[in-house]
Amino acid sequence: MSGHSHWATIRRKKDAKDAKKGKIFSKLAKAISVAARGGGDPGSNYKLKTAIDQARSQGLPKDNIERAIRKGTGEEGGASLEEVVYEGVGPEKIQVMVDCVTDNRNRTTTELRKLFEKRGGRLGEPNSVAWNFERKGHLVVPVEAIAYETLFDLAVEAGAEDVETIGDQQDILCGPANLEVVRKALADQGLAITVCELTRVPKSTEKIDDKAKAAKIVEFVNELQDHDDVNAVNANFDIPDDVLAELSET
Repeated sequence: MSGHSHWATIRRKKDAKDAKKGKIFSKLAKAISVAARGGGDPGSNYKLKTAIDQARSQGLPKDNIERAIRKGTGEEGGASLEEVVYEGVGPEKIQVMVDCVTDNRNRTTTELRKLFEKRGGRLGEPNSVAWNFERKGHLVVPVEAIAYETLFDLAVEAGAEDVETIGDQQDILCGPANLEVVRKALADQGLAITVCELTRVPKSTEKIDDKAKAAKIVEFVNELQDHDDVNAVNANFDIPDDVLAELSET
C-alpha cells in the first residue's frame, strides 16, 4: 500500500492548500453534480452519497452541495458534465490514471495531452496502464482520534483490507462495495472521517529514491491536479519517506 500512501500524503497537503483557495470546492461540486444524474437522493444513489461524504469531509458548505445536486438533476441550469478517465505514462515512466469531470471532452483531452508531453510523457490508449490499478474504497481518520490497534480491529471487522498510519493520519483501504459499511462502522463510533472516496491503487509500484527524479514526478502530478477538470490523480510511484521529507523542505 506504500505507493498509494505516499501519493495520498502529497495529495492531502496539496488539497489543504487548494481548499484555502476554494479550488477544491469547485471540483467537489462538479463530482456531486455528475453523481446526481443518477438521482438526487443519496439514500438510493450510493455514488452521490460517496461524493457528498467526500465534499463534507473537505468542508464544502451545505448550500454548495445542494446547489450541485440540483444542477445534476436538472433543477438548476448549468453546463452538461461528463466523467472521463485518462491514462498514460509520465516522467520516469510512472503509470498515471487521471479522473476528470468536464463539459468539453475534446478540450480536456488536448490540454492533458500537452501536460503529459511537456513532461516527457504521453497519454495512452484504454487499459494501457489501467491493468495495474485496482478500484478501492479509501478513508482517513486522524491519528489522535483512535489507537491504531482499536481502529484496525474495527475497520477489518467491517470489511477493510488494510490500515496504515502515515504521519498524523490513519489510512484505510477496502473493496469498493464495502466503503459505506466501513464508513458507517467508523461513524457509529463517533470518529471524524476526513476522507471518504473511491480511489485507484497500483498493484505494483516503481521506487523513486533519487531526489531530482522524485521532484520531477511530484511537480508533474501536482500540475495535473491543478487542472480545473481533474478530479483525482493516481500513480504507481513509491517515494521513500526521507526523500519526501527533503522535498517538503525545499
